[in-house]
Amino acid sequence: MCTLTHFAQPSNPGIDSPFVLQGTHLAELAGHGSGNQRPRFQVVPAGNAFFHIKESSTGRVRGFREDHNEACALARSLESRIELLSNGCLR
Repeated sequence: MCTLTHFAQPSNPGIDSPFVLQGTHLAELAGHGSGNQRPRFQVVPAGNAFFHIKESSTGRVRGFREDHNEACALARSLESRIELLSNGCLR
């Protein structure tokens, strides 16, 4: 049985104060690359080892895969195609 008593003492006796993570800029880092937008596509379970890729705005199924990782990859691929079209890079 673990009583977690080994966490009560610092691992290095020469350290008097515990390590404190400064979280003042965490909110800035969280929104940095995401743009605070909802994903356009969602991977939802649709049965036993079967996943639909649904468009968030319409609810329409845009694809399906048997593997969750492949379904997520397809959702990311569809998302990147939409972004390229909106930027005029893919025509």
